[in-house]
Amino acid sequence: MVLDAFRARLGSIIGGFDAAQYHRRMRGFRATRAHVNTLIAASGETITARARWLVRNNGYAANAVDAFANHVVGDGIKPSSKIADAAKKEELQKLWLAWTDEADAEGLTDFFGLQRRAAREVFLAGEVFLRIRTRRAEDGLTVPMQLQMLPSEMLPQDMTRVLPGAGSIRQGIEFDGIGRRVAYHFLRRHPGDSTDPGLAGETVRVPASEVIHILDPVEAGQLRGVSRFAAAVVKLFTLDLYDDAELERKKTAAMFAMFITSPAPETALDPAEDDLEVEPGQVVRLDPGEDVTTPSTPDSGSTYEPFQYRTLLQIGAALGVPYGYLTGDTAKGNFSNTRIALVDFRRRISAFQHSVMVYQLCRAVWTRWMDMAVLAGAIDLPGFAIDRRAYLACDWLPTKWDWIDPAKDAAAEILQIEAGLKSRTQAIAERGYDAEQVDREIAAERKREAELGLDFRRPGSPAQAAGGGTGQSGAESPQQDQQNASDQEDDGEDRNPQPAEEG
Repeated sequence: MVLDAFRARLGSIIGGFDAAQYHRRMRGFRATRAHVNTLIAASGETITARARWLVRNNGYAANAVDAFANHVVGDGIKPSSKIADAAKKEELQKLWLAWTDEADAEGLTDFFGLQRRAAREVFLAGEVFLRIRTRRAEDGLTVPMQLQMLPSEMLPQDMTRVLPGAGSIRQGIEFDGIGRRVAYHFLRRHPGDSTDPGLAGETVRVPASEVIHILDPVEAGQLRGVSRFAAAVVKLFTLDLYDDAELERKKTAAMFAMFITSPAPETALDPAEDDLEVEPGQVVRLDPGEDVTTPSTPDSGSTYEPFQYRTLLQIGAALGVPYGYLTGDTAKGNFSNTRIALVDFRRRISAFQHSVMVYQLCRAVWTRWMDMAVLAGAIDLPGFAIDRRAYLACDWLPTKWDWIDPAKDAAAEILQIEAGLKSRTQAIAERGYDAEQVDREIAAERKREAELGLDFRRPGSPAQAAGGGTGQSGAESPQQDQQNASDQEDDGEDRNPQPAEEG
């Protein structure tokens, strides 16, 4: 406190940045200098609990989580091995695809479903853990390995102490003397699950080699994740209260139809036996001295919609989700600004896909899976121990983005390929497919078309030569063979003219 006062006094004398001054406009702005780990240890559990409550009870929050997870994972972020041997690569890809259905230790989804759940948890709670569970051969799995998902609450935030020697435990994570993660101390049961008969508060030490910790750190040295809702909890909750108040006000106003009053209270009329019901076009005769009044209830007026819109824009900015995805409202924007917002959102999603989902989750699972597959004899990769890095090389292909304007976007991409600005391999990878597999499928289709005398390619397409004939990439139909032969005969006559007769 004394140091802060000295800094404030020194700043007022020196001047400089207004952001660091304590004048009238910044008098109530007291920012903490605590590290993010201290803040998360003190408030992380409360923020996560409030974020989960909002997702369960607030439609905007639930929509934001689903929009984020659907765009990050979609149908799944899938691997494409870089093994040079095409037969081995295809065998490996088939083995992986078979294992993905067995990946979940709970048996509720496949590996790509685990990806989606992980993306939801990182958005909602800031982090999630996957424990690698090695299985026995008699379990009958394609590869004896499964993944168990553990929510952030399973790793206690308040477990911090110094260990004998040079190690320490910080927020449930055990470090060695040089700062490497060596273990995680998980609770045996969820602290909020009263249906689990396990002992509350009991922990188990799990080696770091068996744990995949997925989080999106926002500050240097950050150990645990923080919910994306941290900057939006207050506005989401208060906006929900405001909407509830508006609904209650409307409900209360709708309960009053009219009042009948008399100017002479001392001669008040006896209550009518039947309540007066009003019908459209009805003419009601009143007794002498009676009058009818209707209550004047306040209306939300013209400020309700702009206030809602502006507040939801702030919430969308805090969550990193466009207004349309947050609310489902497509009437507020035109094609141009909606496309700009979508491009920016996709760029954010792409960065998260590669820096968090692929780097932390997919690569770790692929590496461990490959080791287990070779050790268990599920696949034979000659020289794997010697050239392990080459065998592990892999591209991860996210689900393709849907085109906003399919015709224009496809035409622009074809022009880029023809101009040499991008390759077909790159274009196919951006759609979430393996170029070699696509080429094999195309070759098989062309062969089948040739055998059946079919050709579904349009004239002038890149798969055909100029003028509608097929190029080297595909076979020609019988009709085209006959036409080409006729053209060659005509060309032959033109190229070999008869000598002119001398006059």
